[in-house]
Amino acid sequence: MESRDETFGYDLLRNDILKEVFGQEHDSILYWVGKALARKYPLHTIEETIDFFEKANWGTLSLVKEKKQERLFELRGEWMDKKDDRCYQLEAGFLAQQVETWLSSYTAATQTKKKGIIHIQVESDLHDAIEA
Repeated sequence: MESRDETFGYDLLRNDILKEVFGQEHDSILYWVGKALARKYPLHTIEETIDFFEKANWGTLSLVKEKKQERLFELRGEWMDKKDDRCYQLEAGFLAQQVETWLSSYTAATQTKKKGIIHIQVESDLHDAIEA
């Protein structure tokens, strides 16, 4: 190798090893792992969440749109312009759980990729409160 890619080890684990181990269940397992991580690392604000994404090397997160029951996030990273075939269910699950904790309402997230940007749509059901 001519230049050392500092994310090679992470990419190897995330994109190759986990797909091999989890097989067809890879995406859904990563979503639930993301939710579990959010419970382990509870955050209290959008700013803390954005900072967490940076520290975890998950990319640059921004809140694009916020309504009462839904939030649209954008996730960007320098690797996303390359041949990026990773799924972003880990990040979607993490965001879903953080918002669910903030609102005490059942919340789910979906992710899509457009032009090298990951869009994560987080939707909460404010009529379906979580009991403490």
